[in-house]
Amino acid sequence: MPTLSIITAAYAPGAAYLKETIAGVEQQELPAGWQLEWVVQEDGAAPSLAHEFATVKSVLYEANGVQLGAAATRNLALSRASGDLIQVLDSDDVLLPGALGALMPAFDDNRIHWAVGQADDLMPDGSRVPWDSALEYGTVPAGSVNRWAASHGGNWPIHCAGLMLRALSLRAIGGWVGLPGDEDIAMFAALSEIGDGCNVDKVTWLYRQHPQQITRSGATRHLSEDCRRLALQRAKAVQLTGLNFAGQGSCGFVPNAHLVDVGPALKGEKPI
Repeated sequence: MPTLSIITAAYAPGAAYLKETIAGVEQQELPAGWQLEWVVQEDGAAPSLAHEFATVKSVLYEANGVQLGAAATRNLALSRASGDLIQVLDSDDVLLPGALGALMPAFDDNRIHWAVGQADDLMPDGSRVPWDSALEYGTVPAGSVNRWAASHGGNWPIHCAGLMLRALSLRAIGGWVGLPGDEDIAMFAALSEIGDGCNVDKVTWLYRQHPQQITRSGATRHLSEDCRRLALQRAKAVQLTGLNFAGQGSCGFVPNAHLVDVGPALKGEKPI
């Protein structure tokens, strides 16, 4: 049975809204024949969120035990994910009912590597603020998102916190980029440069606005220009070197593609 994996990098100091995030996941229904797993990876040296997920079905929870940041934490979750599709979900955002089911049909076309629904901002008073999409709905050709970003000061028209991704494609471009911020944009810049996507005309999630957001209060916010510059550089490098997915970008579902064997790490010994 094919699986969809939700990946969440959790962090206790920013988990004030986690119960609403959990409620949104519990409301999801997948198309017939699919199963759901929620891979939660808690960042930080003092993990304390395991009890929040104790009664949640299909959760695979682990903790880093050290502070690694969002990129490394998401990649560790990705290493444990068995899904053919990956849904990104931050621990303060909310999936609306039917969100996953609205995006999944896009991947019936093997040329589609990513999909995203529209988001309303969820304000501190509980109100919602809608936003018009900067891109047309439907298929988004490879490279077009980055051209838009390059012409708008390195600001992307797709919010990466709501992405659904083909797992093979995400792993092929190396997962999330090891940056102190905008690691999701740098990942998406490479993926969307070589793979078509789908912009779905439906509000599928709520992007929470609050003072404790990492993007608002994070210690690395002042590095955003550097991080977004790298994202544009990465998109240009992918284009100029001719990197691409095989078969004219076509990529289906490969059962158990995530399964590999890993032994204990060598401790200074030379491999035989």
